[in-house]
Parts: sequence; C-alpha cells; structure tokens
Amino acid sequence: MVIGALEIRLRVLGARSLKEKRKTLKSIKDRFSRMNISVAEVDDQDKWQACTLAFAFVSNDAAFINSVLDRIIQGLGDNDEVEILGTRTEIIHV
Repeated sequence: MVIGALEIRLRVLGARSLKEKRKTLKSIKDRFSRMNISVAEVDDQDKWQACTLAFAFVSNDAAFINSVLDRIIQGLGDNDEVEILGTRTEIIHV
C-alpha cells in the first residue's frame, strides 16, 4: 500500500470575508472529494485571504499517486480563485 499526501498553502483571491473564503474552498473540496481524494483545511482557518489544504490518496502504485498529486497541483494552479504559495508532498510505502 502506498499513501500520497499533499499539503498546499493558497492565497484566496477576491475573498473579502471568511464567508467568501469558505465558499471558494467548498467548491475546491467538493471537486476533489468526488474523485475519491480526501481533502481538509488544516491551517489558516481564521484568515480570510489564506488557507492550507491537505490532500490524501491511497493506491498500490507510487507512480500513479505521484501523477494524481501533480494533477491536484496543476488543477489548483489553473483555478482563478486561488494562488499557490507553497506545496509539500510525501509518498509513504506501508
């Protein structure tokens, strides 16, 4: 079993309140949840212009996990509502 984890720090563009930030994050989290990727906001909950999301994915193929995590980063990079500030990826063989 291989576990892939991605932590990504984002700037939420155009958000002027926590409510607007939550709306943007909900659409992001819903999109990845439908793909059977676990996602949660893990830091910066009290900041309306920033957030840190964590993604987790399990498979038996490390190369597949790496490609999925790369597609997450690319998908968020293409999103006009957020800007990527930093990423951290881990792939763990269990």
